[in-house]
This record gives sequence, structure tokens and C-alpha cells, in this order.
Amino acid sequence: MVAADAAIAIAKRKTMCQKINKKTTLKKLVEKKGGAEILAKNGVPCLSCPMLSLEIDKLEIGKVCKMYGLNLEKILKELNGN
Repeated sequence: MVAADAAIAIAKRKTMCQKINKKTTLKKLVEKKGGAEILAKNGVPCLSCPMLSLEIDKLEIGKVCKMYGLNLEKILKELNGN
């Protein structure tokens, strides 16, 4: 059981350390500490959309930025803490 708990902890840490890119889903971004605030500050309209719950695990930040003419590079830098 201890080995399984250790494996889960390692997987969680690895996921948290992965760099956010244009294919990262909005679900992962809003789960990230401060992610929703960064998206809102940069004008991502999806956070207030009633359809979000149906699409959150499919919408990629790169596609959202392209649809709404948002600065993807700026948002990625902020999300990655650069």
C-alpha cells in the first residue's frame, strides 16, 4: 500500500510540474492554483459561459485564444510563472 501511495504522490507532482502549453485544457488550467484568475484577467470569456461544464475537458487554451483573438504567448507565460 505504501508503494501505491508513493506512486500516486509522484504522479501528482509530475502533473503539477508539467509545463502548460497550447494544448492544455481549460479544466487543467482552472484546477491550477491561480489559473482561473489569470484566464479571467486576460479576457478568456469561457469562464462565465453556461456551456463551460460541457466543454471544459475538451477546450484547449490555444484554440480558445485563436477563437477570441487573445495573446496566447502572454497567457502561457503567466500560467507557467515566467
